[in-house]
Amino acid sequence: MLRWLLLGGLVSALAGTASAGFLVALDAATRTREAQPWLIGLLPVVGLLVGLLYHYVGQSVARGNNQLIEEIHQPRDVVPLRMAPLVLLGTLLTHLVGGSAGREGTAVQLGGALADQLSRWLPRGLRLHRPRERRLLLIAGISAGFASVFGTPLAGAVFGLEVFRVGRLRYEALLPSLLAAFGADWVTRAWGVGHTHYLVPEVPALSLAGVAATLLLGLLSGLTARGFVAALHAWQAWFGRLIAWPPLRPAAGGAGLLALVGLLYLVIGPEVMRYLGLGVPTIVAAFEAPLPGYSFGLKLLLTSLTLGAGFKGGEVTPLFFMGAALGSALAAVLPLPVALLAGVGFVAVFSGAANTPLACTLMGLELFGLPAAPYLALGCVVAYLTSGHHGIYGAQVVGTPKHPRLGRDAGRRLSQLRGRR
Repeated sequence: MLRWLLLGGLVSALAGTASAGFLVALDAATRTREAQPWLIGLLPVVGLLVGLLYHYVGQSVARGNNQLIEEIHQPRDVVPLRMAPLVLLGTLLTHLVGGSAGREGTAVQLGGALADQLSRWLPRGLRLHRPRERRLLLIAGISAGFASVFGTPLAGAVFGLEVFRVGRLRYEALLPSLLAAFGADWVTRAWGVGHTHYLVPEVPALSLAGVAATLLLGLLSGLTARGFVAALHAWQAWFGRLIAWPPLRPAAGGAGLLALVGLLYLVIGPEVMRYLGLGVPTIVAAFEAPLPGYSFGLKLLLTSLTLGAGFKGGEVTPLFFMGAALGSALAAVLPLPVALLAGVGFVAVFSGAANTPLACTLMGLELFGLPAAPYLALGCVVAYLTSGHHGIYGAQVVGTPKHPRLGRDAGRRLSQLRGRR
């Protein structure tokens, strides 16, 4: 335990400091783009730059989060350190020109890549016994990155345990994950970097109507997650078939995204700018008043195109956007407060897309408070079941199938099941 206290402290310091620097730089990139809207016109140029960067320097780390998950399943080589600076630079460039992407993928790759370097840097007395302890170190790094970028240490700890195998947890990694997640969150806050606060002021007592509304929102959230995953893979396959040279794919995607934004500007006006980048102000607005019914679909389209073309960044914050917008829009017809519906959608869509219902429920508790627990848990579980064996992480392995009829999927990666159902 003392040994893992020390290792957890090292992972916390590395991941927490990296996330703090990343969040500060990301905020600066976002503010620069908002002050200089003409930067959106550089989407094709930056797409080409990101494509060239990963084609000539980053091919060994191009799989991103899936590469970390693969190393947990079958440890082979230490994750190249170049993963950290490349994903950091790629994400900042994407946000600088208005790409619709997130930040979780970057933070997780920063935490995982930096943590894995300890398996080479540690003195003999702390050297890891491979491969088992290296798996634990990678899981701790993922937990630390997730916890520090969102300010949700408990959810981050469980996310690291839950994300690599659908339907199962790895309890031997519980202590390293907890230590790294809480430590990294503390380090990030110690650097003076805060997180967005969401307010759910009213949580009604459970009722039949409230449970029915939550079940419906969970169902629609799971379908939204499934739709996003399908759209993301469709864009990836389309660009792969259309363009043989990989660096040109994000350049073409940037041109297409720029044209789409221009078209949407003609239809809905300057409001389209709210759907670029992270979109955090719009997420906050979803908790205050119902958003238009098209909001979640528009974010789904822009994000799947951005990431499917090869731009860098995470999927999670855009998934938060989709879920909060979906719940907010449904407030016009469902008998629950708009803030509560937005909060349930916020975590439920992510639960369906990442196949992490426990981590998402805990995230909801950390962000929105304990009174909302029944609604959050119900929404996350229903979305998880509804999404089936689909997800944003193709390297996830089906540990326990979601339904007995899917039993033959056990032991297979989600990427192997793609297109079957």
